[in-house]
Amino acid sequence: MIAVGIDMGAKNVKAVVVRDGEQIGRSIFETGFDRYVSARKAFEGALQDADVGEEDVGVVVATGAGKKVVTFAEKQFTVMACNAKGIVRLFPSVRTVIDVGAEEARAIRLDETGKVIEFAINEKCAAGAGAFVEAMARAMEVEVGEFAQLSLASTKAIPINAQCVIFAESEVVSLIHAETDRADIAKAVHDAMAARVGAMSQRIKVQKDIALVGGVARNIGFVQSLKTFLKEDLLVPPDPEFVTALGAALLGMEGEESD
Repeated sequence: MIAVGIDMGAKNVKAVVVRDGEQIGRSIFETGFDRYVSARKAFEGALQDADVGEEDVGVVVATGAGKKVVTFAEKQFTVMACNAKGIVRLFPSVRTVIDVGAEEARAIRLDETGKVIEFAINEKCAAGAGAFVEAMARAMEVEVGEFAQLSLASTKAIPINAQCVIFAESEVVSLIHAETDRADIAKAVHDAMAARVGAMSQRIKVQKDIALVGGVARNIGFVQSLKTFLKEDLLVPPDPEFVTALGAALLGMEGEESD
C-alpha cells in the first residue's frame, strides 16, 4: 500500500510517500498565502520523487496547524500522534520527542509502545521557536546557518532576558552597539531559545532517550544549547523536518482512525 503524509507547517509544507512502511519519496515547499496550493505542490512533488502516480495512492493523511485546508486528504491526525509514530520508526528507544518548528515548539512523552502519554506546547511567543533565531540573525545581518556556526565559537554566557521577539531584538541591537563579540551574541540567542524550549519540555518530566525533530533541529547552535540546558544528549534524525509527515503516512498506512 502507498500512503502520503502531509505536514502543514507554518513556514513549510512537508510531504512523505511511504510504500509498505518504507519511505520512497518526499518534498518540501514553502507555505504560501494559498495553503491549499502549497499542499498540492508538496504532494505532487513527493509523488514525482517517489515515481508513482496519484492513482496509486491508497490514502492521504494531513497533519499540522493547517491540516484542515488539505481537503484531498482522507484522514487527519494531531502533530503529537504523528511525531510519536515517526520518531519511534526511526529511533525505537525514544521516550521524549521535542519538536521545534518556525512558530511552535512541543515536547511529547511516550510509553514503551510509542504511544503519547503527555505533551506540552509553547505557542504563545515565537521566542521558543525558529522564527526567533531567524529574527535575531536578521538583526545581525547574517544567514541562519552562519549564525548557528558563530554560536559554537563562543566561550562566554550572556543572558537575554526578554521573553518576546521584539524586546529580545532590542537587546541584541544593544549588544551589537556595545561591540559585543558576534559569537557571544549568537550563543546568547540560542541559549535563550533553548531555555524556553527546555523549560517547556521539563513540564512533562523528560525521560531518555530524547529526540529532537523539526526544522530547527538542523540548527547546530540550538542543538548544542539545548543539550547543555537539559544536560542530556539528543538524537537528531538525518532529516528532522520530515519526521511528522513520515508519522502521518505511517498512521494512514496502518489504517488508524482519524483524530
